[in-house]
Amino acid sequence: MLLLSTHKMETILSNNFLRVKAKSKGAELSSITDLRDNSEHLWQADPAFWNWHAPVLFPKIGESVNEQISFSGTKYKMPKHGLARHLDFTADKKSETEVVFMLRSNEETLKQYPFRFCFQISYMLEENKFRNIYTVTNEDNKPMPFTIGGHPAFAVPFFANEKLEDYFLEFEKEETVSRHLIDDNGLFNGVTERVLNNEKRIPLTKELFNRDALIFKDHVSRKISICSKNHNKKLTVEFADFPYLGIWAKPGAPYVCIEPWIGCAENAGKEIDFTEKEHCITLQPGEKFSCEFSVTIG
Repeated sequence: MLLLSTHKMETILSNNFLRVKAKSKGAELSSITDLRDNSEHLWQADPAFWNWHAPVLFPKIGESVNEQISFSGTKYKMPKHGLARHLDFTADKKSETEVVFMLRSNEETLKQYPFRFCFQISYMLEENKFRNIYTVTNEDNKPMPFTIGGHPAFAVPFFANEKLEDYFLEFEKEETVSRHLIDDNGLFNGVTERVLNNEKRIPLTKELFNRDALIFKDHVSRKISICSKNHNKKLTVEFADFPYLGIWAKPGAPYVCIEPWIGCAENAGKEIDFTEKEHCITLQPGEKFSCEFSVTIG
């Protein structure tokens, strides 16, 4: 049975496989429930660890030097991971299984990001797959640079009778990759460290994130799964449009963030113009850009 429910602060999508909830603030997901076994797969924002579920990162990913961004010599304060996650979106419910959230620039956003834009986030259910589609339109009369990404946190373990160490991450392909480490200010420190050597799996442990996120830039896989040693159920994130990948949790917390990024934090020590950021996208006036990642549970 399909359900349709829209509230001022929360939108619910549902089909025979999944039920998804999203809030108007930040267009942030708040729940992904597998209706086949009633298991919740999104982190429920326990403030004892981390009080977010799945923030959307726009127009900045990560941190910047001195917590500010620069456009042609003019500097602006902008919080880590950008503006969008702190702002209210409007929601246009298309059907029981699709919603489009929209954020438009305003006088307040222009004080921190001097461009007029329209940012749309579409959430769509297709059986046991949940699609996340980001669309950015430059509504200004000048080129508009930005970076963009997702930050969903998935509950691990899946079931109450398991523990974190029963789980592992599995890439789509054999990988030989290094992580790029960040300092205490969230900036790249120039140090890399090999994580996989022609391997697919990263065991989940309470110590895995003791030195912050695993950030990959050179992986070939465009899928990664959270898997259990105890059963065949898994959660798979596909991110073909996103060249970078962050994997993170507060040390010891019962969740894992799988973060597809176009762009990343800056390098420590030197302020740069926003247009010089890695994988920065620049739209010409009137131009539109879309990217997508999906979550499949089964």
